[in-house]
Amino acid sequence: MHKTHEGVEPPALRRAEWERTALSRAEVAAERIAEMIERTEPGQRLGTKDELRTACGVSAGTFNETLRLLQSRGLVTVRPGPGGGLFAAEQSPMRRLGNSVLALDAHPTDGVRAEEARRIRDALSPLLVEDALWHASPADIADLRRELAKLAAAARDSDPVAFAAADHRLRSRLVAVSPNALLRSLFATLLPLAGPDADGSLQDRYAHCAALIDALETRDRARAMDLARPDRAGTYEPPRR
Repeated sequence: MHKTHEGVEPPALRRAEWERTALSRAEVAAERIAEMIERTEPGQRLGTKDELRTACGVSAGTFNETLRLLQSRGLVTVRPGPGGGLFAAEQSPMRRLGNSVLALDAHPTDGVRAEEARRIRDALSPLLVEDALWHASPADIADLRRELAKLAAAARDSDPVAFAAADHRLRSRLVAVSPNALLRSLFATLLPLAGPDADGSLQDRYAHCAALIDALETRDRARAMDLARPDRAGTYEPPRR
């Protein structure tokens, strides 16, 4: 175990290791704050960003990812200015729904639980793609292509760990395009529970994602919706000429 100074994380010597550890630290910190929220009244102040980051023992960059996870699950609100900081979100139907989905994670080693989450995630994918067809801006597409490049590198290196991390980030960025807050919250909650797809080679799974981003950029609805079908997850077929 590397020795660390307060708030400074040990260096990861390889890119894949960095991606894996950064993601897990953010999720661990998010779970820690979620436990605080369970003991907190809705609307109550949790602390400033710096206070919570220090309590979690993570870097500023990792805490930004932690905050994104918490906000996507509807668990916290952020208020600026004096007396501001992070506050436990008010109870809402969206939050209750997200918490009920989190109950799927009661047995994290149970493969059946992950399969259930994947089935729900894949069933929602057409809704997410439909929103992206309508709302993805050139900046959104550029961001998706940057994440896609990391997916390509992991597939080229035959690195399933780095591929899973890149796939998570790509899906998370696609989720952010939707204007539907309930869909964003539910899908973001399902992502870590579902884990990576089990079927298909890394190259085929990358090609499937690349084809989907191409279809979104050209607003090819028929192609995009075909690729979003649950039975097409992890597969790739070149478009018919």
